[in-house]
Amino acid sequence: MAATSLFWIAAVAAVAPLLAGLVPRRLVPEVVLLLVLGMLIGPHVLDWATTGGGVELLREIGLAMLFLLAGYEIEIAEITGRGGRRALVTWVIGFALALLVVVLVGLSGRIHAEAAVAIALSSTALGTLLPILKDGGQLHSPLGAAVLNHGAYGELCPIVAMAVLLGTRGAFGSIIVLLLFAIGALLVTAVSSRLRGHAGLAGRVRAGSETTAQTTVRLVVLLLMIFLVLSVVFDLDVVLGAFAAGFALRRALPEGDLALEHKLEGLAFGLLVPIFFVTSGMAIDPAAVARKPALLVIFVLLILLIRGGVIFVSSVIERDADSGRRLYTRRDSLRIALYGATGLPIIVAVTSVAVDNGQMTSANASLLVAGGAVTVLLMPMTATLLAPRRQEEEATQDERPPAG
Repeated sequence: MAATSLFWIAAVAAVAPLLAGLVPRRLVPEVVLLLVLGMLIGPHVLDWATTGGGVELLREIGLAMLFLLAGYEIEIAEITGRGGRRALVTWVIGFALALLVVVLVGLSGRIHAEAAVAIALSSTALGTLLPILKDGGQLHSPLGAAVLNHGAYGELCPIVAMAVLLGTRGAFGSIIVLLLFAIGALLVTAVSSRLRGHAGLAGRVRAGSETTAQTTVRLVVLLLMIFLVLSVVFDLDVVLGAFAAGFALRRALPEGDLALEHKLEGLAFGLLVPIFFVTSGMAIDPAAVARKPALLVIFVLLILLIRGGVIFVSSVIERDADSGRRLYTRRDSLRIALYGATGLPIIVAVTSVAVDNGQMTSANASLLVAGGAVTVLLMPMTATLLAPRRQEEEATQDERPPAG
């Protein structure tokens, strides 16, 4: 029953942050516990919960909220600036390398759905990293800005690649559809920005934002649904629509809105996003993973070497435009690379598309999702261990409430 499944999902969502808080230095992200506990209650282990009866819809909305917040965190000026352009070039090089590797391995018949695997290898879980960076006090640091740049293109470019390479219309037809979607998204963004500038309407929205009407939250949900409908109309993945909705929201609120952000984070991370991660864990078949442990290790190593390695080299050689000095130490470059090699939501999305298209088996999809979960555990943990001690203490002090 859906009620029983929701009970176990809610129980996991409530217990996971408590268990994560028991781990020193927050080395085990809450996301990993949500996945592991979700796998335990899922149909492949204890069979206490399923995704039927409306749970799947909540899962899709949770995924959409995760990418909306990821898109909202991206500053347009940042990703179009020097650092953003370098991050884009870095992704293109990494994707080309990933495609070359999987095609060569595919000649032996050991890998199918080469495009889907290459997309998975070149992705970054920006939505997953946001709470980790926030909890560590790194989100607005220079290192955090670099991670956001690589994460933005590590999510946006794989989404576009999914639409072009895994679509049923062919590459040319998919590009035309993407252009039409972009035009529709720009029109919606322009209309929302114009409505925000209307003095009378803006006043009524602000007046209802702190009442039971919660007008700002409802308008954001409406904006998200408009973009999701656009995705459905153009037969694109909802992840693209949600990410575009986040961009549109940031353009409508260029200076941000702290009260609205707190409300959206409460709605997303308090309810919807945990459902997405728990149900993603429920889809993992541990028996299928146990049958091919070597492939799991190889997949994780490929993510680290291809996605992480290219980001590391890019960060090491990056120089300040004025002084010519290195922007990051080798340690910080390694930390940026480890964060950039953290993948999960895109891996879940791309494997789902590949399975639906008959290009990938459910067992191999479980293997890739499990590999993504391993990166979420190991990469941020290692990056945290590499952080200078003083930096960790400052982050901890920033989280303490003021005296008195």
